Amino acid sequence: MPSRQFKHQCERYLMPVRLRKFIGTILIVVLVLAYAVLANTIAVATLGNAPWWGQLLYFFLTGLLWVLPAMVIIKWMAGPKQQ
Repeated sequence: MPSRQFKHQCERYLMPVRLRKFIGTILIVVLVLAYAVLANTIAVATLGNAPWWGQLLYFFLTGLLWVLPAMVIIKWMAGPKQQ
């Protein structure tokens, strides 16, 4: 069990929740925009002659894949676990 003094020192260095959520929101918006541009650039360069089901599968998977890094950002935004 950490001492009360140690816990107080750790709390002093934690980022405020509002700032953490503001930064996280900006990061998610940047992630989504950059990911959309990258995914569409790859699609245009490689899927021109692909069958419809190949294009559907590509956009289905890339439409879900951005969620993984977004979950990491959202976990960070939530901050450390309360005890």
